[in-house]
Amino acid sequence: MFDLKEILSVSLILFSVIDILGSIPIIVNLRKKIGHIQSEKATLAAGVLMILFLLAGKSILSLFGIGVEDFAIAGALIIFAIGAEMILGIELFKSDPDVKDGASIVPIAFPLVAGAGTLTTILTLKAEFAQLNIAIGILLNLILVYIVLKSTGWLERKIGKTGLDVLRRIFGIILLSIAVKIFKTNAFPTMV
Repeated sequence: MFDLKEILSVSLILFSVIDILGSIPIIVNLRKKIGHIQSEKATLAAGVLMILFLLAGKSILSLFGIGVEDFAIAGALIIFAIGAEMILGIELFKSDPDVKDGASIVPIAFPLVAGAGTLTTILTLKAEFAQLNIAIGILLNLILVYIVLKSTGWLERKIGKTGLDVLRRIFGIILLSIAVKIFKTNAFPTMV
């Protein structure tokens, strides 16, 4: 049941996987493209995805004949594309001018916050921790996600254009590395 140590462990694991602080350059870049990010909508959508996966993740994937590894590889490819955008200064994800709030869901809620890594981690945590403690850990991370999404304008002003450009490229490389790791771990599990 309710265990503070488990909640802390789950929260820290999810915090490192979600890496919302590392996503700040991506979020700022998206905000420049579309104008406004709906923090509430993005946080809520990410929360729904994470809780849904906590309750029925394997069942949902098996409905489509998809394994957790397949899902993780697909997410890794999306993360790789976002990292490539950040480093190379290209635009792979084109926003639809008719849909102004769509970027709050894709790619912020999914795959940045509730991406393949996060959802796979949630499925893995179920083997070790109580479901209630995982849900509380998810909620604590969502609060942090919301705070960061709400304060990106302030962070952008404090860091500056040059600082953001440097951060964007550094975190682009980190995202590429995470994508490669997720891909390698799930495509070639015996080699890792």
